[in-house]
Amino acid sequence: MSTTTSLNNQQTDKIFKRFSVYLKDFKLAFFIAIVGMIGYSLIDVYVLQQLQPIVDDSLGKGDYEYIRLAAYFVVPIFILRGLFNFLGAYTVSWIGNHVVLRMRQELFNRYIHFPVEFHDNNSTGQLISKVIYDTEQVANASSRALIILVREGALVLGLFVAMFMASWQLSLIFILIGPLVALIVSVVSKRFRKVSKSIQEAMGGLTSSVEQVLKGHKVVLMFGGQTLEDKAFYQKNNENRQQNMKLVVARILSVSSIQVIASIALAVVLYIASIPDFVVSLTPGVFVSVVVFMTMLLKPLKQLTTVNSEFQKGMAACSSIFAVLDQQIEEDKGTHSLQRAVGKIEFKNVSFTYPSKQQPTLKNVSFAINKGQTLALVGRSGSGKSTISSLLTRFYNNQQGEISLDGILLKDIPLTDLRRQFALVSQHVVLFNDTIANNIAYGSAENVSREQIKQAAKTAHVLEFIDQLPDGLDTIVGENGFMLSGGQRQRLAIARALLIDAPILILDEATSALDTESEKLIQDALETLQQNRTSIVVAHRLSTIESADTILVIEDGQIVEQGNHVDLLAQKGAYAQLHNLQFGEE
Repeated sequence: MSTTTSLNNQQTDKIFKRFSVYLKDFKLAFFIAIVGMIGYSLIDVYVLQQLQPIVDDSLGKGDYEYIRLAAYFVVPIFILRGLFNFLGAYTVSWIGNHVVLRMRQELFNRYIHFPVEFHDNNSTGQLISKVIYDTEQVANASSRALIILVREGALVLGLFVAMFMASWQLSLIFILIGPLVALIVSVVSKRFRKVSKSIQEAMGGLTSSVEQVLKGHKVVLMFGGQTLEDKAFYQKNNENRQQNMKLVVARILSVSSIQVIASIALAVVLYIASIPDFVVSLTPGVFVSVVVFMTMLLKPLKQLTTVNSEFQKGMAACSSIFAVLDQQIEEDKGTHSLQRAVGKIEFKNVSFTYPSKQQPTLKNVSFAINKGQTLALVGRSGSGKSTISSLLTRFYNNQQGEISLDGILLKDIPLTDLRRQFALVSQHVVLFNDTIANNIAYGSAENVSREQIKQAAKTAHVLEFIDQLPDGLDTIVGENGFMLSGGQRQRLAIARALLIDAPILILDEATSALDTESEKLIQDALETLQQNRTSIVVAHRLSTIESADTILVIEDGQIVEQGNHVDLLAQKGAYAQLHNLQFGEE
């Protein structure tokens, strides 16, 4: 999924407007936060304002009562300042974390509802990076950036007002630097936008690299790819470092420039204050107050400049997140509810081309299966066998022809109802980092009993190996079942299919990961599973499909032969050649 490399002002405004929708539910919290942050800043301004009477009245005239009075109020004032600070910082952080919670939940919800095509075209690492890294940038934009913007903004405004109250002539000089500061912020903002987007893309690449190597760790070890992977990761890691340094340079230069401009204004004030005619009307207290106010302005001006980088990073992250949220989820226009199918399936002149390919994978495929029958699909790898099962479950939608279940077009059946009719046992078994029992019961009704799980495990010959495990059915299988062998994982998948009790069964090379002994152990389980069910078997081993009612031989997306085992052998065609080749090898 391609995204733009930079954002202009109009795009940023549009993104912020959309982002502000997430903040509408927190109006009261925002009010409390703003009160806290403004109160914090105004106390600082008030404390600084007391410099003039202390210098002019107390120290200049020898009246120490004011200093004594101030001593009584210093601690209470700073306790109040701390309370305001807590109120503002905590509330804004609370809002920011709730916004991130909602965004992450929306992203995750989208991920699990996107069509298979979306996940085919987007790396897992990039998608994970959006949930983890990009949302954190949004948190900074909605919490830290807002804290600085409101608190330091209130401090700057308060200091300006206090300066004018002390000496409007001297303060006027500082106002003249405003346009220069605005110009610097505008120029740097464009740089922040561009670099922030590059950082997000670099982080996605980093996550993808780590995920790929961790998943393929055994391959890396086996083929000695450590050096190659280390160099590849270094390049991406260094690219991320370079992008971050570009952001740091832009931030430092902008802060330094603004501080230099402010220091020039301060120097002019000091020079003017040294003019004899001006000194006559300038008390020590006023002079000290104005200089302190101007000095104190340097830090909040610096903070307000850095907050711009956080804001631009947040908006760039929002752009990346919204680009995903705007993607279409699976199309589901089905209105014909289906509780439990009879099991009659029909393909009529079905053609299908994968979105990323030019040549069609299936070409005018037609066949029919009646209730309780077994249809076997055989052929070379890439001929289109597994594509047929993917079209049945609507992981993909056929571009031409019609596919029907019990006489109802698949597109007219709601996806939830449709997929409930199928139990899929694939050659690539997916297990979750959970107990064996929970993996078997995954997708079944919530009220499935422990006894039913045990029965399914027994039928699929799962109990034969879990009895040797310390926790039995409650053993954690690890990520994708790495603690189990391929055959054991396959048997868990069969037990899961048994428990679902769907009217249609899809076996996509279900015995491919089994050795001969394991295959014999579960062949009877598969026969039990197929009883009174319509079955579609994608097979590599022809010995497993000899009893199928109909066998389709697929080549280059077309049906070249059709019949039962005996008839196809008698034809001495493609099926017979596959049979002779396989059993000749055996």
